[in-house]
Amino acid sequence: MNVRDIMTLNPVCISDQASLKDAHLLMQSRNVRHLPVISEQGGKFVGLLTHKKMISIVVQTLNKYGQGALDRKERFMPIADIMETEAQILGLDEPLTVVVQYFIDNKLGCLPVIDDNQKVLGIVTSSDFVKLCQRLLLTQQ
Repeated sequence: MNVRDIMTLNPVCISDQASLKDAHLLMQSRNVRHLPVISEQGGKFVGLLTHKKMISIVVQTLNKYGQGALDRKERFMPIADIMETEAQILGLDEPLTVVVQYFIDNKLGCLPVIDDNQKVLGIVTSSDFVKLCQRLLLTQQ
């Protein structure tokens, strides 16, 4: 099996020009925990923002500035300043045996699937692996 067999197609993405507040609202409204970040110019993959990273930044901001300043700070904090720019990426034909080991070794929650033109095709999450396990277990019954 390969990445293409389990990935989530056309994931919710966010612009590199967006704010932390934009990301926070998008994650809440779309019920996602990972946002591939794409360039405003050209729509190419430039980074990844995870819920874990976002919560970490929010808690740091709360501790440093207090509740009253949180909304203002979130609105003016660019995604480009906090996204992971060295994110590991996958191709469609990457074998799942390699991917699952990478997830385990690096304690990751997701990996974006990118084409040769740096466009986001999909995303593989830990939930995709759980769904795969469910399918495999059901076929054994």
